Amino acid sequence: MVDETQRNIRITVILIVVFMTILVAGFVNRMLTPRIMHEGEMKVNGLYLLKTPRIIKPFELVDEDNQPFTLNELEGKWTLAFFGFTYCPDVCPTTLATLKKFKDFMGDSEYLEDTQILLVTTDPARDTPEKLNQYLEFFDPEFKGVTGDFMALQSFATNLNAAFTKVTLENGDYTIDHTANVVLINPYGHYHAFFKAPIDATKAKITYQSVRRTFD
Repeated sequence: MVDETQRNIRITVILIVVFMTILVAGFVNRMLTPRIMHEGEMKVNGLYLLKTPRIIKPFELVDEDNQPFTLNELEGKWTLAFFGFTYCPDVCPTTLATLKKFKDFMGDSEYLEDTQILLVTTDPARDTPEKLNQYLEFFDPEFKGVTGDFMALQSFATNLNAAFTKVTLENGDYTIDHTANVVLINPYGHYHAFFKAPIDATKAKITYQSVRRTFD
């Protein structure tokens, strides 16, 4: 009788341990698995999805290594594109630093490998490939930079609802007024969404992962 009681107790304990293990495993999996957000939640986090992703017209630019950069370089991967320039005093370095945090927060996420971060210059007269290369090294050597003909850059920007204009300063120098949003381009090379400025690295990571889960 005593043996049977002890056996029943052991069985009960084992069942409790198994149940708790399953419960904890489910909780951990839920915590680690990116949650799919609805569109309203994404907007709260700063991401605005296009109702229908927009086709980007073909373009010919050059990257920070002075290599051709065309629509092909946007296909087969996700791209976060920011329009700015290396002489920008505040918004550009702040945004690039935030994108660096975003990339770091992604850690070993399965979505990091096919994600590229791109700076599209709005000041091609001063931002040569060499200048972009040197500038981006400060933030992350894996960041891409793009420059080229002014009209080609402006056409590319128009495709992505981005705008920039040259502003002459009192001292005779100039600066560039430009859109500060970060554009999200999907693997088809289509304009998919944008993060409204200023972006938050943590919110951007969670929202981006949700977009990826929905898309994949």
